[in-house]
Amino acid sequence: MWPLICRNARTLRHKHFLGSRNSNPPCTRHYRTSVVSPQTGTSMGLYGFDHLKSPKGFQRFVDDAIERSGELVAYISGMPSSAEIIRAMDEISDTVCSVVDSAELCRNTHPDREFTEEANKAAMRINEYLHYLNTNHVLYDAVRKAEQEDHLLTEEAQRAAHYLRVDFERGGIHLSADKLDRVNQLNIEISQLCREFNENIIIDPGSVDIFPSSRIPRSLHHLVKPIYRSTSIIPKKLQPRDNLREKGFQITTDPHTLSSVLQRAPDDEVRKMAYVQGNSVPNANLGILEKLISARHELAQIMGCRSYAEFAVKPNMASSPAVVMSFLHEMSKMVRPRADEEFKKIRAFKGEKCGKTFGDLEPWDEAYYTSWMKSSTYTLDSSVVASYFPLPQCIEGLKVLVESLFGATFRSIPLAPGESWHEDVLKFSLYHPEEGDLGHLYLDLYSRKGKYPGCAHFAIKGGRRISESEYQLPVVALVCNFSGSCNPSTVRLNHWEVETLFHEFGHALHSLLSRTDYQHFSGTRVVLDLAETPSNLFEYFAWDYRVLRTFARHYITGEIIPEKLVESMQGARKMFAATELQRQIFYGLIDQTLFGEQPASPKDTSSIVANLKRQHTSWKHVEGTHWQTRFNHLLNYGAGYYSYLYAKCFAATIWQKLCQEDPLSLTTGNALRTRLFQHGGAREPASLLNGLVGDGILRYCDGGIVPDITSLCDEMRLSEEGV
Repeated sequence: MWPLICRNARTLRHKHFLGSRNSNPPCTRHYRTSVVSPQTGTSMGLYGFDHLKSPKGFQRFVDDAIERSGELVAYISGMPSSAEIIRAMDEISDTVCSVVDSAELCRNTHPDREFTEEANKAAMRINEYLHYLNTNHVLYDAVRKAEQEDHLLTEEAQRAAHYLRVDFERGGIHLSADKLDRVNQLNIEISQLCREFNENIIIDPGSVDIFPSSRIPRSLHHLVKPIYRSTSIIPKKLQPRDNLREKGFQITTDPHTLSSVLQRAPDDEVRKMAYVQGNSVPNANLGILEKLISARHELAQIMGCRSYAEFAVKPNMASSPAVVMSFLHEMSKMVRPRADEEFKKIRAFKGEKCGKTFGDLEPWDEAYYTSWMKSSTYTLDSSVVASYFPLPQCIEGLKVLVESLFGATFRSIPLAPGESWHEDVLKFSLYHPEEGDLGHLYLDLYSRKGKYPGCAHFAIKGGRRISESEYQLPVVALVCNFSGSCNPSTVRLNHWEVETLFHEFGHALHSLLSRTDYQHFSGTRVVLDLAETPSNLFEYFAWDYRVLRTFARHYITGEIIPEKLVESMQGARKMFAATELQRQIFYGLIDQTLFGEQPASPKDTSSIVANLKRQHTSWKHVEGTHWQTRFNHLLNYGAGYYSYLYAKCFAATIWQKLCQEDPLSLTTGNALRTRLFQHGGAREPASLLNGLVGDGILRYCDGGIVPDITSLCDEMRLSEEGV
């Protein structure tokens, strides 16, 4: 992956190497790409870009971005002042990122195939141009000059110069020609392997055929496909009297369907068949993963690192794989006693329900029996819970949260003709009564065919300072896939979907409230192991009754969600919290191990996964399965999955020390905004975290930084006293 485009967070957050445009260099044309709010009825292009009034507009969008960037490269080659170098570099990035981000959002959400095809072409062209920029020694030399003259720069500009130089070098620009060529070849190979890995997940989700149809409960019928078989292949004693074809169901074992089957199917054998098949596809990804590990390892070694994990972790707070592994092992040891207790409770519950037919507790039993235990202990019915979360009310809840915390409001803005990509899309302005508009948010929340299947936060424009009196406002889109009625107003969310919505909203606020001088540091463009902290923090708001009662109302009666129901939801959430945390630790260990130092012979990834599961969980590994072949976080988060656990720890501390006492106060919101959100990546992450809550949020360890786990231990009652 080119250094100009760095990876995104869970929400497809992508951090770009070059930052934003600032004031124009002398004697150059101003390339206008800022998104504006239209007058009612005024026609404009997709996302507010005039270029994108038609699919072919992507071609001109790329042409103009390359032309403007060329002017800026020429300006930088004249070696202006250090401050002007950084501003011009940031403008190149803002110009190019306008294309990259728009194409990425379009490719994932637009229902018009012509638009998505042109967006794909634009992405390919702009990536080729990014390669030219990444290997441009004029730009590299200028950035080095600016860094050497950092006494002439602001603190943020100094930081920008440093990280621009580091990112150039992470792309190999400082290497000899033959090594740089090999780095470029490897980057292309890695991109192709990642694309094939993802395509295989879609192409080969796996399936199992279940007969007779009575083995599948009615609650799953909407997820499965009716199939039939001839009675000639059925034993005579089992043949139906009317000699008709026997009906069954085909279960496609994609992750969403598999999750539902494992949770709801009472037939052990059905769950086993689905689990084994769903964790054994796509087989082709075994070879692709091995090639990916090899290519990344070679890349890291050319760059002077012992492993890809070292290369990936070095720029982050953790700073080294040794620090990450120490943290993961500490977490694993901490959670093991409680996770083992939970395992024994699940096994005892299965024995109680199965009686003489009880076998051992199997991996395909977990979701089914834990769901049963939760609902029976707390008499929870998911449909009852969902009745208090109609989607329009959840959107109102986000508005209430913003007004309470930040004194701002979300104002609905009419979409201009051509600006939207689907009729369900909504647009809002985040408005502050004293400061005016702070940014713009698109919401695309409903599932539809061909759309990105998960939930994600997409950047469209990063915030940046154009001049002393003008600031480019950030523009983002939240994309979800909430399913339900054809009438959006009747869609009701499960509470885990509400939590997901609040999680992604945390990312959006990080972007919208950012006020950095440079786009390079705007919003979520922070080190990877800080990026998920705001989103994890906002999950807490989705569980707090003081927040929920402001918007969670019954879709028919208007009744506020009962406090006892929320207490039951919270109790059910805590029942197997250690098991879930242990799973996340296990994922992090897999990620670090696969991309860690390599033995002389290639690693058997399935053996590694099996061994780590036995060492760090109570659950069996099912021989022949290879769950890792559709764990696509290995692509976007290679050697970085531990960041989720960092965020979980940081968020727990922030919630307890800052938010828990009064989660809806302006004092709380002001602290979050002024000490964290508004700085984006423009300050050292340790400084931001300590400045937000004081001591007790992080520790220094072997040259790196790890979270303090005390607050998370207290929350989960994992301390010595709570075990």
